[in-house]
Amino acid sequence: MNTKTYAGIPEQYAKLEQAKIVLIPVPYDGTSTWQKGADKGPEAFLEASENMELYDIETDSEVYKNGIFLTPPIDTNATPEDMVNAVHMETKKYIKKNKFVTVFGGEHSISIGTIKAFNEVYDNLTVLHLDAHADLRQSYEGSTCNHACAVYQASINTNLIQVGIRSMDVKEKSVMDFDKTYFAHDMAADDTWVDSALEQMTNNVFITFDLDAFDPSIVPSTGTPEPGGLFWYETLGFLKQVFAEKNVVGFDIVELCPNENDRSSDFLAAKLYYKMLSYKFCNEVTDDHYDESYEEPNSLIKKIKFDEEDEY
Repeated sequence: MNTKTYAGIPEQYAKLEQAKIVLIPVPYDGTSTWQKGADKGPEAFLEASENMELYDIETDSEVYKNGIFLTPPIDTNATPEDMVNAVHMETKKYIKKNKFVTVFGGEHSISIGTIKAFNEVYDNLTVLHLDAHADLRQSYEGSTCNHACAVYQASINTNLIQVGIRSMDVKEKSVMDFDKTYFAHDMAADDTWVDSALEQMTNNVFITFDLDAFDPSIVPSTGTPEPGGLFWYETLGFLKQVFAEKNVVGFDIVELCPNENDRSSDFLAAKLYYKMLSYKFCNEVTDDHYDESYEEPNSLIKKIKFDEEDEY
């Protein structure tokens, strides 16, 4: 990846010290079982981001002025277990710096590490999982860190809410909480699912967004596209409500599998990421010029459980 700053933003908004937001790329595709290429997702996403307008019409904001620090990509030439551990450590490191941490994959197994980090920091965490697939296998192909196991631990250790599900193994029924699972075929027939899902969320919410939650007619470039998915404005409407009513503490986006002959999915992923940031920060005042002495207020992280003296 040759990108110097996220979306080519000016250096003054890309420095870690002043940035409110951190973006961690994880180019990993070690356990996917059909179409390979998710390891190229972060690079394609960053390239598309450089070609995106940075003024968001809907929120009348330029969220990049809150500062977005792009970390070096995590070294993913490792076992699934080592990758998950590296993502966990890197994510938690930046949470402890009082940053709004975002992660872009890579396949969905990276979320095992991100979810673990956020769950160790925030009390009573809800994991909002948007996906075509349940991803509730305890292990798959000999590993508990497979993409098919992405939210198994979250189903045990957090308040897991699943949205858009339309593909699963029968064995996953024994793990799934059907009261907190919103299947795509039910969502298509009854839009009361939005209020129901919001009511079941705790205040602190982490979002893990698998791009195959979208219908393949608008996002064809994923590893395992499934028909009958979500569309753009219904998804944004739901996310906007979540950000407005809950304390979204961070998010990851995964499973972009770029196709060099069709960059539309790359651009949608770039817009989705920026939209989610815009919903989070649209009500915050930003300055065009940073004060180099500025320090992030501790109040931005709520109900923190870690010891500030902890070091890795």
